Amino acid sequence: MLVWTRSTSHSTTKQPSVLPSSSSLDEEGNVSLHHSLREHVRLLGDNLGRAISNDLGEEFVDRIEKIRSYAKRDRQDHPEGREKLIEYLRSLPEPLLFPIARAFNQFLNLSNIAEQHHRARFRRIEDYRPGTRPRLIDVLNRIREAGHNPRKVLDTLATMRIELVLTAHPTEVIRRTLIQTYDMIDDCLGQLETNNENHPERAERIRRRLEELINQAWHTNEFRRERPTPVDEARWGFAVIESSLWQAVPDFYRDLDHLLLESTGERLPLDATPIRFASWMGGDRDGNPNVTADVTQEVLLQSRWQAADLYLKDLAQLKNELSMWKATSELKNKTGDVAEPYRELMKRLIQRMSVTRAWIKAQLEGKQFHSDIPVIKTREQLHTPLLLCYRSLCESNLDILANGALLDTMRRIACFGVTLTKLDLRQESSRHSQVLEELIDYLYGDDYTQWDEDKRQTFLLEELGSKRPLIPYRWKCSPESEEVLKTFKIISQDRVEGLGTYVISMARQPSDVLTVALLMKEMAGDVRLPIAPLFETLEDLNRSGDVIKQLLGLPGYRSLINDRQEVMIGYSDSAKDAGQLAAAWAQYRAQERLVEICKEQNVTLTLFHGRGGTVGRGGGPAHAGEMIRFKFGQAGVAVLSMEIYVCAVLEASLLPLPQPKSTWREEMNKLADRAHHVYNSIVREDPNFVSYFHAITPLAALARLPLGSRPAKRKQGGGVETLRAIPWIFAWTQIRLMLPAWLGSTETFDVRLKQEGGLECLREMIEQWPFFRMYFDMLEMVLAKADVEITEYYEQRLVNEPSLKRLGKELRQRLDNLNKIVLHITDQQQLLEHAPLLYQTIMVRNPYIDPLHGLQAELLHRCRKEDKENKNVSSDINRALMVTMAGIAAGLRNTA
Repeated sequence: MLVWTRSTSHSTTKQPSVLPSSSSLDEEGNVSLHHSLREHVRLLGDNLGRAISNDLGEEFVDRIEKIRSYAKRDRQDHPEGREKLIEYLRSLPEPLLFPIARAFNQFLNLSNIAEQHHRARFRRIEDYRPGTRPRLIDVLNRIREAGHNPRKVLDTLATMRIELVLTAHPTEVIRRTLIQTYDMIDDCLGQLETNNENHPERAERIRRRLEELINQAWHTNEFRRERPTPVDEARWGFAVIESSLWQAVPDFYRDLDHLLLESTGERLPLDATPIRFASWMGGDRDGNPNVTADVTQEVLLQSRWQAADLYLKDLAQLKNELSMWKATSELKNKTGDVAEPYRELMKRLIQRMSVTRAWIKAQLEGKQFHSDIPVIKTREQLHTPLLLCYRSLCESNLDILANGALLDTMRRIACFGVTLTKLDLRQESSRHSQVLEELIDYLYGDDYTQWDEDKRQTFLLEELGSKRPLIPYRWKCSPESEEVLKTFKIISQDRVEGLGTYVISMARQPSDVLTVALLMKEMAGDVRLPIAPLFETLEDLNRSGDVIKQLLGLPGYRSLINDRQEVMIGYSDSAKDAGQLAAAWAQYRAQERLVEICKEQNVTLTLFHGRGGTVGRGGGPAHAGEMIRFKFGQAGVAVLSMEIYVCAVLEASLLPLPQPKSTWREEMNKLADRAHHVYNSIVREDPNFVSYFHAITPLAALARLPLGSRPAKRKQGGGVETLRAIPWIFAWTQIRLMLPAWLGSTETFDVRLKQEGGLECLREMIEQWPFFRMYFDMLEMVLAKADVEITEYYEQRLVNEPSLKRLGKELRQRLDNLNKIVLHITDQQQLLEHAPLLYQTIMVRNPYIDPLHGLQAELLHRCRKEDKENKNVSSDINRALMVTMAGIAAGLRNTA
């Protein structure tokens, strides 16, 4: 699962910086993992070893240890380690492949739990350059020093809108059962850290519970046997909210409130919620035929049911705690003459919420429901009575009670509403055009596909202003168009409370936006959702400013959007289309231009950043996009991540950076053009590239395995251009070549270094320009996780044609050269010298990831052999292959 960000501002979003990682030194003065982290990893690993031993015997555990020792020796520059590892993995009998893959996968997942716990406890994010992670107290101090008054800070926070958008990821569909088990393991680690010296029996009880939980995890299948549905993926998102964010949100706002009180003397307004959550799971139908209008309706109801269930627990707690009798006449008038007015009000709310939950369940089951008690359908219906209680407590000098559990629940209501998230809808622009094509042919016998852009705009604007309906009631269209229209009908049924933005993928012209506005007018009644064109390709990013400027100049359009324009910037597809360097610069320029145009037009701009977990999808440190499981999967880490996002937007709003030098812009134009040219010469022009890609990566296997609900391709057939961005990047990551994140950079930087002043210019840009520094930091992280020897082994096992082998050798050489170039530019002896703890976590994980690579290459070899012989691939091989993919993703984290 991924998180994308949507933020509203009148200035270009500034990339935040980060805090130094605290670390310890070993006896030789090298940075080492923190003692408590090492102990937790060892504790979890020992328990896993015992669980495996009890299940499969000591001999099997010995096999695991032998594999790990071979991998470790290989990483210690002992050549025989690699040879013995490969030889041993090839000799494994088929029944052992799946449990061995599971063992290494489980260890990496447990390591992630230990690391997340460590990050939450010590408030650390190792992905940042030391001294650059933003801390809210430091940002507030700098804002005060810059001369801004406290009211300006409060107003900025109160009007700030950061939406973190949860999306499905094919390797992240882990069962809810396991998520809950992992959360309980984290709780045990926390309990073991408390002072148990005087209560050894307590510590022993916690250790026994930890052992029990790890046994549960080992004996639970990580994945369902069937491909998850979009509803399954949505439930996964609900589980993250329940297990982590439900607690993290009020915790974060308590911290923010406390800091504001200390630094400004003011408190955060009760209804202020800088961070909210949206979702694409169950609403994103772009290229996913499994997301239908009925699925979207079900997910909306499931989300409401989950919210009602969580609020019932909150209300039950408040009923138990708010037993006091002092209250205002306003509250007593509401509850009547009762001894405990707060409890009385909570009882009534619990009754209404119970009826609400039952009403939603009846809708999900298609049953009739009737109750004389009104259901809760809106945020205000829940918030208003709690606000009444809050005011009463404060006016009765019971502020300490008002600002406890009651305020936590009110903060949750402000953030999650009664729907948990706002569900965004996304559809590809051609699907909307298809509806218009069929309709125009039916009504006028004309061919809409032959209309130019001006004629389309004229027609669409006239119909948007018309009071008569355009779509005939009895019109019979194609099933594809009917599905599009049914989606717009859902908008009218939900009345906006549970819906967010309507996103148009592959948006290229103003008419793409006007078409959606017209269909919404025709089918959604009075409800209007924000419409966000998604600019994805390099060409579309470069044209995005012109498209929005033209839209804002159309008669009636400004009133249609109420002077609020949302635009989504595509990171995944633009990187696949143009290469990472060219795409990053195009995204930067597009945002600048969009901000400039909306400022000129006095229109509020909301930028929706489609950043995923990988560098190729805009990822990197938490402020740049990250996989939700690693940044929001545990409450403590989620609080830290939310702080980073708020810091970034607060800085951008009140402490904007100066514009980059014109010479830097010229430099980036040249670098991006050259990188794009090289990228295209390989990906699109080399006749062997597509064949090499299919031969060496597990792409075909990924498409077969039941990992996610979305097909790997938007359209069947075709080449790289038809692939979705996730499988494109995921496939290269699995073999550790990481090609989408760096291809084109080698020649680009090599040429610049050979020119006069090249090195000095690049170093100046890294030192003084946050955009370029972040790009370089992410490039360096990717290079640290890449491994040409692993890629070479995949090639040896899976690629036969000499021409493809030559291309593979060339690509590996480019990557090797880029390593040397980056070290030269950054003046380092090894990668990530500025982030030593991050470097060490990568190195420590490698002996556990390497066997999964070896297993995966072997499994792919066996699968392809079976395919050639027209034999069915065994379920053991398929399951083992799926586990290796998930395990490698878990081990590499934000490059998955």
